[in-house]
Amino acid sequence: MKTIKLIICVLFGLMFLLQGLNKLFNFIPMEGLTEEQLAMFGHLQAITWLMPLVGVAEIVSGVLFIVPKFRALGALIALPVTVGIILHHLVLEPAGLVVGVILFAVNIWIIAANWSKYRPIWS
Repeated sequence: MKTIKLIICVLFGLMFLLQGLNKLFNFIPMEGLTEEQLAMFGHLQAITWLMPLVGVAEIVSGVLFIVPKFRALGALIALPVTVGIILHHLVLEPAGLVVGVILFAVNIWIIAANWSKYRPIWS
């Protein structure tokens, strides 16, 4: 079970790392976007600091997620991003919802597994 958890967390982290780097360096072309998606991404790119911020959050959370000692922090940083992925797919691209739900489920699983590390925040 420990090996499976490690593999899942490394894949999650690498996925976030790749997508974060893509937001900064744009090396994976976005093809097949609807007019609504193109308009949304156009508006988001007009806020020049937003996509780099999301990219950095994805890179940091991806790296932290891979390292077991820092995984709990990485899961917290990744949570708003996974919520955004779910909302994007619910509203604009239902076909990709399965991947979003899987990422969100892994993120929640790691938060739940590390819940004791978050207790000092609330006390």
